Amino acid sequence: VLGLISRTEFERAVRHHRAEHAAKGFACWDQFVAMLFCQLAQAKSLREICGGLASCVGKLQHLGVGRAPKRSTLAYANEHRPWELYQTVFYQLLETCRVAAHGRRPFRFKHPLYSFDSTTIDLCLSLYDWAHYMRTKGAIKLHLLLDHEGYLPVFAHLTDGKAGDTDVARQLDLPADSMIVIDRGYLNYGQYARWTARGVWFVTRARRN
Repeated sequence: VLGLISRTEFERAVRHHRAEHAAKGFACWDQFVAMLFCQLAQAKSLREICGGLASCVGKLQHLGVGRAPKRSTLAYANEHRPWELYQTVFYQLLETCRVAAHGRRPFRFKHPLYSFDSTTIDLCLSLYDWAHYMRTKGAIKLHLLLDHEGYLPVFAHLTDGKAGDTDVARQLDLPADSMIVIDRGYLNYGQYARWTARGVWFVTRARRN
């Protein structure tokens, strides 16, 4: 997986965001490897992350990591380092995937085709007290735009669980002559008019009324 990430581009992003300002030996690459391990190993805590990495110290050197981090070091990095660094890394990886997908099996359709939808992710309200959704439930909502040319996400936005879908749809910047497929939750005639004026096609389902 790490082979997909250009180390040169990663370090350039680190310098651009000054992500290692006042860092003391724990590099952003080390943090990135640790959090990637967290996702792939489905670790539930910092103790699990650090313990898992410590159990395979010899292999860490092949990933460019000198030693497994301490819990306090990883926790401090996660809290204080700029999230914008990983946004930049995401777009770097997205561009790599786009280049790799280009020229492979073409998606045969007259217009560039996009699908847009949202999904609600439940959260424990006692742990995430900012994610109010219902009286006893917490949640956030992920809004995702999928490009069918290569089947890659081109827009992702996180909101609280109560955010309206149509509000996020206004942020989309779709190219002229493209087509977007949406559900009934995005019914907004003002938005449809704006898309039409820009030459954007849309497909949705009509409401019964």
